[in-house]
Amino acid sequence: MNTIQAIILAIIEGITEFLPISSTGHLILGSTYFGIEHDEFTKLFTVFIQLGAILSVVVLYFKRFFQSFDFYFKLLVAFIPAVVFGLLFSKKIDTLLESPLTVAVSLLIGGIVLLKVDDWFADAEVVQTSNEISYLQAFKIGLFQCLAMVPGVSRSGASIVGGMSQKLSRTTAAEFSFFLAVPTMLGATAKKCYDYYKDGLVLSHDQINFLIIGNVVAFIVALIAIKSFIGFLSKHGFKVFGFYRIIVGVALLIIHFFIHPLTVI
Repeated sequence: MNTIQAIILAIIEGITEFLPISSTGHLILGSTYFGIEHDEFTKLFTVFIQLGAILSVVVLYFKRFFQSFDFYFKLLVAFIPAVVFGLLFSKKIDTLLESPLTVAVSLLIGGIVLLKVDDWFADAEVVQTSNEISYLQAFKIGLFQCLAMVPGVSRSGASIVGGMSQKLSRTTAAEFSFFLAVPTMLGATAKKCYDYYKDGLVLSHDQINFLIIGNVVAFIVALIAIKSFIGFLSKHGFKVFGFYRIIVGVALLIIHFFIHPLTVI
């Protein structure tokens, strides 16, 4: 990895982390098509730069994020399923499913879901603020978030759809998804760092610089992406993101089956 490649991946992370189009899927595609070696440091980098994206949530929602202990307990309840499933299955999923072809199929299926989600929950009575979310609703949203362990599904997309299934409004579901990202990403980053050092790997000076640059870029880009996404979502819903996912997914499948098999470098 070089500095330009680190910036490219950080821009992808900042744009896609909070949009329902899968940051993991786009990072896999980005590293593949920009010729970035898919080694252990690249895997660490793509997880670690989520810290920059997390900070953007805390900055944008500072007052609301530090509102009450009850709110933190709800986030903890929603976070529990990710901890359990992550500890049990993350290694197997990394080995079996982390490929551009998996991303293509997941993007396509998720795109179809996003085309329908507004209609599915159009007539539901909705929760308008995160304070109104119950513990049971929070836990169910956390279960939906676990679907994003499959690359291409989208953590934000899965948790937003989960929120809407629990009668949250589009905006409230999106914002709760942002808040839930904080403990989820912190946990994922801590585990990835632990695994990295447990395997006896040590960061070089250049690699530390890449992590710093990546987090700064991801933070700035994520700030812009979150503010733009909330405004767009409240007016237009999910259909644009659904069409985008379908187009990209179909294009990747065509490339794989008719031009060149999709493989991770």
